[in-house]
Parts: sequence; C-alpha cells; structure tokens
Amino acid sequence: MAVQPSLPILPAVPPTDPAFHIFLDGQGLAPLRRRPTSTLQINVGKLCNQACHHCHVDAGPKRTEVMSSSVADRVLLLLRATPSIQTVDITGGAPELNPNFRRLVVQSYRLDKHLIDRCNLTVLSEPGLEDLPEFLAEHEVEITASLPCYTPANVDRQRGRGVFEKSITALHRLNALGYGRAGSRLQLNLVYNPLGPSLPPPQAALEADYKRQLREHFNIEFHRLFTITNMPIKRFADDLRRLGKTQEYQHLLVEHFNPATLDQLMCRDLVSVGYDGRLFDCDFNQMLEIPLGVPGAEAPRTIWDVDDFSGLRDQPIATAAHCFGCTAGSGSSCGGALSR
Repeated sequence: MAVQPSLPILPAVPPTDPAFHIFLDGQGLAPLRRRPTSTLQINVGKLCNQACHHCHVDAGPKRTEVMSSSVADRVLLLLRATPSIQTVDITGGAPELNPNFRRLVVQSYRLDKHLIDRCNLTVLSEPGLEDLPEFLAEHEVEITASLPCYTPANVDRQRGRGVFEKSITALHRLNALGYGRAGSRLQLNLVYNPLGPSLPPPQAALEADYKRQLREHFNIEFHRLFTITNMPIKRFADDLRRLGKTQEYQHLLVEHFNPATLDQLMCRDLVSVGYDGRLFDCDFNQMLEIPLGVPGAEAPRTIWDVDDFSGLRDQPIATAAHCFGCTAGSGSSCGGALSR
C-alpha cells in the first residue's frame, strides 16, 4: 500500500444509524452489498460560488475544504489501476473552482472515461473561467446542471437572487456549442429537486414540461431531466428543523419506500472520494462522514489504503436513515429517478 501523506484526514465517526438496515431486515430484504465499481465520483471540495438552501454539501464561497494536488494524483493513479471504472463523476462545491479540475478532466479523457461535471451553471460566468464551456466541449464532458425550476422566482428563492438569469445565460452558451441539441454527443442534463419537504413528481412528465417551457420562453434545449429527492441532511435538515417538519418528512420517505429501487442504487456501483482522500459509499454518506463499509467489517478508509478499487466488490454498504430518500417513490440517485 502507498504511504499516506500528512493531510487533514479526519477521524472515523461513530457507528452509523442502523434504521435503514433494520428496516430492510424487517422487510425480508438482504443487506446492501457493492458490485464492481463502475463509477468513480470525486468530490473536490466544498468551495462554491453559491450557497443554496437545499445543499447537502453545505458548500459556499467561504468554505476552505479543497482537494490538493497530492490527493488528485493518487485518485488518477487508482483510476488507471481499476479497469472496471467507466465513468468519472466530478462534483463539489462548484468543482470547476478547484485548481485540479481541468487536470482530472484531461487525464480521465485520455483514459477514455465517460466524464460528468456537476455544474451549477453560474460558475461559467466567474472571472477567469470564461473559456470553461469550450474546455468542457473539447473533452466531451457531460454536463449535469442544477436548475430546480423553470421560473425565475422559484430558482432565485432556493439558490439566490440573480441565479436564474445567470443560469439561462450559461445554458444559451452551452447550446451554442452544441450541448443539449438533438443528436449531439455533448450531453446536457438538468437537475430538479423539490423546493420543500415533498417527493419529486414523475420524472418523465416533468421533463416534458421543462422542455416545453424552456424551449418556448427561452429557446433552450437539453437532453434529460433528473429528479432528485432532497436528503434530510445538512442545510435541508436545518430547514426541516426550523419548519418543525423533520419527523413528518422522514415519515414521508419511509411511507413511500419502494423495494424496486434497491437494485439500482448508486452506492452499489459507485465509490465516492472526498477532497481529503477518504472513501465513502456515496456522496451523502461523505457529507455525514460515514466511512466506507459497515462497523465491524474491514474496509479501506482512504485512497492510500488501496492499490485499486476492485477489492471493494461484495463489501457491505454503510446505511443510515437518509437512505430512505434514495428509495422513496420512484427513487433517487445522481442519475435521477431509479424506477418508472
């Protein structure tokens, strides 16, 4: 194993909340286990040009947690060593603000990996990033962009004043490069999440509505819409507490548990790497600092504990109460709804 450099690796947290695991057992369903890793999700940190109310990362302009070059180097080495990985999914914060972002893109592209950038759109107007759309297009990066509604008032209420207008400007720039156009290899997807403590509506119907509204009012095209359930963690959890709706929302998620979603959960095929090199079963677990695997089972904790990601296969997956968010209704993942 590689020698871990001196980095701000935080200590392991106490054992996970067993609520989801106990629920599965009570339903006669097997505990979740990992399949071969096909997606490497890299969270490069919490620095962002926005501070959205629903953000499960708790990201913002004042956050200082940023992936270092040494961590990025190790991640790229492990990517080369794990042939089963087909997709590199880069997220944040606003991942484009990280100084290692372009290097991660270029090196992954050279390895012929499918690339995804979790983009908030407004970052494309940040000083010094004027050429970013062209860079993403050159490397055929799939853009998955947050746009929680097609009306200015709702977007600005959730994401901040002026965000909708900047988002529309960014989408026009991307469309001009070929992103979102029918038949184009430049994939442009939008992400919807509810404005409050409710489940997303059916994805296909909402996608049709988005496409009609954005085309008619703004002459914007995109490929797919992903509906993502708000996870009861971080800022959204704080909002639930202020509204006195924490238990009500958790009950909503449990009440709508859908066993058909279990086989498609992203944690089965994805490994999440934190800005500091720690490993997690998903980005939500990462934000709650729930380490990879379950208490009592041997599992690597950082990228310096493994020589590749192939050894993660068949390992048990760490779960907690927020996992009901991924399995409620049509399900929820980084790729949208899990069942139709």
